Amino acid sequence: MLPRAPSDKLAPMKAYRARLLRFDDASGQPLYDDDGLLVIGPDAQGRAVVRAAGAHAALIDRYPGVAVEDLRPFLIAPGFVDLHIHYPQTDVIGAPAAGLLPWLENYTFPHEARFADPVYARGVAEFFLDELARNGVTTALTFATSHPSSVNAMFEAAQARGLRFITGKVLQDRHSPDGVRDETEQSLIDTEALIQRWHGVDRLGYAITPRFAPTSTPAQLRGAGELAAKYPSVWIQSHVAENLDEVRWAAELFPDSRSYLGVYDDFGLLRECAIYAHCIHLDRADREHMARAGAAAAVSPTSNQFLGSGFFDYQAADAAGMRYGLASDVGGGTSFSPFRTMLAAYVVGREGQTKPGLSLTPGQLWWQHTAGAARALGLDGVVGNLLPGCEADFVVLDPQATPLLARKTAQADSLDELLFALIVLGDDRVVQRTVVAGQSR
Repeated sequence: MLPRAPSDKLAPMKAYRARLLRFDDASGQPLYDDDGLLVIGPDAQGRAVVRAAGAHAALIDRYPGVAVEDLRPFLIAPGFVDLHIHYPQTDVIGAPAAGLLPWLENYTFPHEARFADPVYARGVAEFFLDELARNGVTTALTFATSHPSSVNAMFEAAQARGLRFITGKVLQDRHSPDGVRDETEQSLIDTEALIQRWHGVDRLGYAITPRFAPTSTPAQLRGAGELAAKYPSVWIQSHVAENLDEVRWAAELFPDSRSYLGVYDDFGLLRECAIYAHCIHLDRADREHMARAGAAAAVSPTSNQFLGSGFFDYQAADAAGMRYGLASDVGGGTSFSPFRTMLAAYVVGREGQTKPGLSLTPGQLWWQHTAGAARALGLDGVVGNLLPGCEADFVVLDPQATPLLARKTAQADSLDELLFALIVLGDDRVVQRTVVAGQSR
């Protein structure tokens, strides 16, 4: 059951006039009104939701007396959903390294050790959420660290802002340095306590979070699977098949598993609402298995390019029926901006030397970072879209935010041209307003 938002944070019914983008729930195709109306207000349970969305001329007479804020020529779009991000790695962006494993050893683990301090963790959490809001991200599935204090800090900050937000304590009881390595039994006790404290409170959700298979013992993974069975409404998140060295390492550590992905399945961690970052070096059987299980890939193109990990195979994923969505993967990823991520995803799709190349449409790219990512989380119809009943999380975008962007969008003759100009030329300057649960942030 989805939690209701606190009633004291709700705004009265209000309408916004602007260009309006949302997505067909069945096909994922963009729905667009050049002169649109978005009406938000409380539903029967007291949540701030979309009451109506469509052409201004068709809707305006249905809402007499409702205040209308005219935002033309701005574009209202669903708030972005980031399917995989590490809030403790906010300050690790741009760290030079020879690849994934050296990057973890030399930069990530030493920095994450600092999150044992709850004051430090809270400071980073607040800055991190400011960055998400500044870039139009209204929901994220994020890693914390192995310290319960990092989880509490993140949930407290997200709750104060009324966010629909998911995080969890990292599990890593081996092959990790002092300061981030946890103890098997205590890590599972802490995880369950955090589930009981936070999952389903307001708009918050918990994710069971093994860092990646090589940094967890079989006992820890078994315990994580038992918790996933005990609490079926929680999410699961981890990494899989990001890097070839990592794939070889997983095979050495788990020789009885069919594949790296198979490790998670063997321990009961492959199911709906299980999100696995990267999924680059999978075979056909792995992809089909993910599709059957209802698990999803968090495609992380800026991270994969930065660390030289490889390219997500969209064609193979579609052939298998896999679910997927876009993710920044900060701090391996190089930007909080969904525009940078969507552009990188377009480049990854086009790469045709190591896999079949294809051209993702602007609508497909945008869907992957909104309604598609929400569907991967099992939150379709809740966030990532602006259809009636969806929670009132949206962004107001300025297609004229920079001189070059203004020049390009003025020449746009179609929705595809408008969206693609924003993807290629846009950044945080495009985001004029981020609205969460009906409230501007």
